[in-house]
Amino acid sequence: MLPTSARLLRLLSLLQAHRDWTGPELARRLEVSTRTIRNDVERLRELGYPVDATTGRTGGYRLGAGAALPPLLLDDDEAVAVAVGLRSAASGTVGGIEETSVRALAKLEQVLPSRLRHRVRTLAQAVVPVPGAGPTVAAEVLTAIATAIRDHQRLRFDYADHGGAVTRRDTEPHRLVHTGRRWYLVAWDLDRDDWRTFRVDRTIPRIPTGPRFVPREPPDPDIAGYVTRGAGAAMWQHRARVRLHAPAAAVAGRITPAMGTLTPLDDAHCEFRTGADTLPVLAVYLGFLDVDFDVLDPPELVAHLRALGERYLRAAAPTPVGWTGPSPPPP
Repeated sequence: MLPTSARLLRLLSLLQAHRDWTGPELARRLEVSTRTIRNDVERLRELGYPVDATTGRTGGYRLGAGAALPPLLLDDDEAVAVAVGLRSAASGTVGGIEETSVRALAKLEQVLPSRLRHRVRTLAQAVVPVPGAGPTVAAEVLTAIATAIRDHQRLRFDYADHGGAVTRRDTEPHRLVHTGRRWYLVAWDLDRDDWRTFRVDRTIPRIPTGPRFVPREPPDPDIAGYVTRGAGAAMWQHRARVRLHAPAAAVAGRITPAMGTLTPLDDAHCEFRTGADTLPVLAVYLGFLDVDFDVLDPPELVAHLRALGERYLRAAAPTPVGWTGPSPPPP
């Protein structure tokens, strides 16, 4: 049996790693009796750790929320992961936590062993984060949604569409998905009796949450792929269908799931379905593919590409030596 101090640390680590434990489960993991577990739980409470107990035939324990945040037990890899995550949060798409992340990182690095501090600083020097270009989401909004997902509680929220019209939604939340630019919520819409994907930056959760629910079978085992392949693209302000003059296999490597989907048409052509908030972004996607194409819809994308092509032609026109005005020079 482990010494008392080591056993208390091990017990605390187990309580932090799992939401609920029964007394017999903890006793088996620590190779002690359930009576010893009860005594150790009391010692943790005396040290300020809020361990909640449930009654019943076997009883249960969970680490509750206390007035003060108790120390966390992290192994080496967990500590490095937290430090890297805090650095990423300082330049991410979650609003209102940039300064808080820096403060938390400073506290963490202060107590890291030298071997871990060196690993963290090596990563920081080698990695250059690109600030998120998408809309920011308040941390409390993500927390409210994540809590409802964890506790299987219905989530009510106000949701704004592309045009700004707001509707009330009553959902069974399933997962949050971050595509790099935006946060999405995949949920069962109770009023529409179907799965829906919502942009979190357009969501205002209603507190308190609703009653508990039994989770449904998700619409796709690959939820991230479900969002990026179809549901996410359907939420863009501009959506396009383009016939590419190239086989799907030739361009598949240049198209990320967030850009859209490919459908083979024949040995020499495929259809590219994509979406974006602006027409210039759609034009960038098409230019990136570096193949000939025909825009099937929408017409406004054709007009934008025509104007863009004329601008490029003007920029590519020969300019006389010594001319300092706009390109090309006036006739």
